[in-house]
Amino acid sequence: MVATSDTYTATVRRAALPKVRARHVVMVAYLLFMLVPIYWLAKMSLQTNQEILGGFTLWPQNPTLDNYRVILTDASWYMGYVNSITYVAMNTVLSLAVALPAAYAFSRYRFLGDKHLFFWLLTNRMAPPAVFALPFFQLYSSVGLFDTHIAVALAHTLFNVPLAVWILEGFMRGVPKEIDETAYIDGYSFPRFFIKIFMPLIASGIGVAAFFCFMFSWVELLLSRTLTAVNAQPIASIMTRTVSASGLDWGVLCAAGVLTIVPGALVIYFVRNYIAKGFALGRV
Repeated sequence: MVATSDTYTATVRRAALPKVRARHVVMVAYLLFMLVPIYWLAKMSLQTNQEILGGFTLWPQNPTLDNYRVILTDASWYMGYVNSITYVAMNTVLSLAVALPAAYAFSRYRFLGDKHLFFWLLTNRMAPPAVFALPFFQLYSSVGLFDTHIAVALAHTLFNVPLAVWILEGFMRGVPKEIDETAYIDGYSFPRFFIKIFMPLIASGIGVAAFFCFMFSWVELLLSRTLTAVNAQPIASIMTRTVSASGLDWGVLCAAGVLTIVPGALVIYFVRNYIAKGFALGRV
């Protein structure tokens, strides 16, 4: 009887093996297909303009780092990265600082119009940035915030705060209310309870919310280009304005594109575990 069972199990495994191999082949092919644009970008960043425009090649014939030297030595280029990282970090901190107490209120209390207010927050995230570009430009010009990092950071909070509230509220609902009551009985003040007890329990949600806030602010172009001119100009805006009398400098643009991918890849690497938990437990 045991031998028959073992034979049946082995037969089932042999029958399933081709399906598993086919699935792996499809997955590898899909990953390679997705990596082709990144490879092509990296390849062009190691070529001169003459080689890029000279013909089709699968790899650089004469690799060069001159394109990266231009970015790392030209102030107009590397300051673009500094400006982008500055306002993206400011926006992420501001968005989380506003979204955490708001999400806690939505997850713990019931008040008149709470669902309508929550829906109104999400409608702000659904609106296209182009709707707010001109109002923000006029407002910041009148109060002296135009072409500053805080201008872009505040503009992006309009879209990131609703998303962060929505994500964090889902995580906070999973924390039992008895933990709050027990902490109050033990004499914890609300700030101490929130920082030392509650936030560690929703660390995954905070990581996921921070990731989405960072990525939206990092790749957003319209508002960052409209609200900046010289001093706070981000790298994405500089890339769109890099046109000379001889045309586009494709090698430098591709090198800038490769360096633009690096911060997002680093963020994904450090919060990858939180993102996985977010897909499993939260509203991601």
